[in-house]
Amino acid sequence: MLRETIRASGLALALACTAALAPPAGAEPAHGIAMFGSPALPPDFTHMPYANPDAPKGGRIVQGEIGAFDSLNPHILKGTAPWMLRFVAYESLMGRSLDEPFTLYGLLAESVETAPDRSWVEYTLRPEARFSDGTPVTVEDVIWSYETLGTVGHPRYLGTWDKVERIEQTGERSVRITFNTADDELALIMGMRPILKKAQWEGKDFTQSGLTEIPITTAPYVIDDFEAGAYVSLRRDPDYWGYGVVPYMAGQANIDEIRLEFFGDASVMFEAFKGGQLTTLRETNPRKWNTQYDFPAVRSGDVVLSEIAHERPSGIQGFVMNTRRPPFDDWRVREAMIQAFNFEFVNQVLNDGELPRIGSYFSNSILGMSHGPAEGAVRDLLEPFADSLLPGTIEGYALPVSDGSERNRAGTRAALDLLAEAGWTVGDAGRLRDADGRPFTFEILLSQSAAGASETRQIADLYASALQRLGIEPEVVTVDGAQFTERTNAFDFDMTWYWRALSLSPGNEQKLYWGSEAAGQEGSRNWMGVQSEAIDALTDRLVNAADDADFVATVKALDRVLTAGRYVVPIWFNPVSYLAHSSALHYPDTLPAYGDWNGFQPDLWWYEEG
Repeated sequence: MLRETIRASGLALALACTAALAPPAGAEPAHGIAMFGSPALPPDFTHMPYANPDAPKGGRIVQGEIGAFDSLNPHILKGTAPWMLRFVAYESLMGRSLDEPFTLYGLLAESVETAPDRSWVEYTLRPEARFSDGTPVTVEDVIWSYETLGTVGHPRYLGTWDKVERIEQTGERSVRITFNTADDELALIMGMRPILKKAQWEGKDFTQSGLTEIPITTAPYVIDDFEAGAYVSLRRDPDYWGYGVVPYMAGQANIDEIRLEFFGDASVMFEAFKGGQLTTLRETNPRKWNTQYDFPAVRSGDVVLSEIAHERPSGIQGFVMNTRRPPFDDWRVREAMIQAFNFEFVNQVLNDGELPRIGSYFSNSILGMSHGPAEGAVRDLLEPFADSLLPGTIEGYALPVSDGSERNRAGTRAALDLLAEAGWTVGDAGRLRDADGRPFTFEILLSQSAAGASETRQIADLYASALQRLGIEPEVVTVDGAQFTERTNAFDFDMTWYWRALSLSPGNEQKLYWGSEAAGQEGSRNWMGVQSEAIDALTDRLVNAADDADFVATVKALDRVLTAGRYVVPIWFNPVSYLAHSSALHYPDTLPAYGDWNGFQPDLWWYEEG
């Protein structure tokens, strides 16, 4: 099997917080902005260090997606839009570096300026900035975009907008946003909002837009053609305004056509790739990667297998429990669910035991918690909330390790003991019942349209079998993608499949993932429904950390509260991404620290036949 293995850039994990910490620059326009310290690249940089400025233009990349779509607007709650549109069909004032924890460089904006305390941020637009119809990007467009997204856009935009006191034009090409909350990250978050064309939406209901409006944006790609639920074709705009103007974009947007093909399930999509209908495929299963990628196109060299390393935190992936509903409002039941999941056996069956387990939300990085007792600054941050924290948060918590056999006797015993403490006892026919005689039954909700859906079903079935041995009656229910989105938006589930990717610079997004306010907001990403004073306080502290040490300690403390909260039955993570692709598709030799992340494929790739 041909395999091309490329290691990551070597950015030290300690750069999760910039080592050369300095106070935020203020009251002086700059080419970029970093959460801590200063941007790594100088004002006269010519391209991102991981981009190939000499990459040729041309060719096409055809990617596969599972499911369907009924909207071309990825910025509202209604409908399902192709996920990639958010990233390739829109631009923001600033562009994020994939090689620094959290640093932005000018994109639509030529400069950024902040108050010394970051109570306001001001962006100055590039005079060359244009929409795809040739009209200039104006401050009016920027203000309208922020106001619209912040008031009627997707819930991911709403919380940040609540922290804005006012937005105003301060010059012909300058806009200032003043905040009502002390939050150092806001100056960066605001720089990443998509900029829309105000005139396109006049007299139209932005919240109801589906397939009727082809977005007019500033991005190098425009939607050229589509068929609802079947495909979307994006073409590179030869008149894109940023060519030769924006250093951040040098060596990016090299491919002429990005085509997204939609399939009903992963097996059909895999066959389409083998047959040449797709030119790239991202694999998530190491066993399949090692055993099923030896087809003729690989042996001939027409398809290349690449492994892309990264230095990101593991994030969290597994079965999330909805604490809004019993019995998962009881932490002992949640711990029993974790004890009952036989990770070592499932990992061996599905992955040949190759993948490491997610030990905590920020494992695999300097931000991850230790599993022994909390010490030093981390303990100091947790002590004020000691009475409300679950066992193990301060004392130390680690996931169970089984002997790898299918029966998992130790885990089964531990789970039954915890369930007994929570009032669940074995009754007739070995079924668990509560004090009122009601059986322990719940639904595991899955999406048939999600990437890796068949593997997820296998994991769920193995898990369900283990739970049945405890006397629990889980029902694994698979629905289509639209219904899955509708139900998870409304928190209409007991347990479901869950994934949250986390960065080296966690900030305000943490409130969307597990903040108390988000717990009651339909469409939010707090699927577990956690409401914790400690989590709220720690996420507030993240964005105003005094220095790098304070930041790391705060994340480690947050990691402890989340992990010991027992909200998710975690599975595994992969320290590399598996990408199979046409030999005509290439990526730079120098990889960013974030590896295969949003902004890597297709942004940095190019097409060149051998």
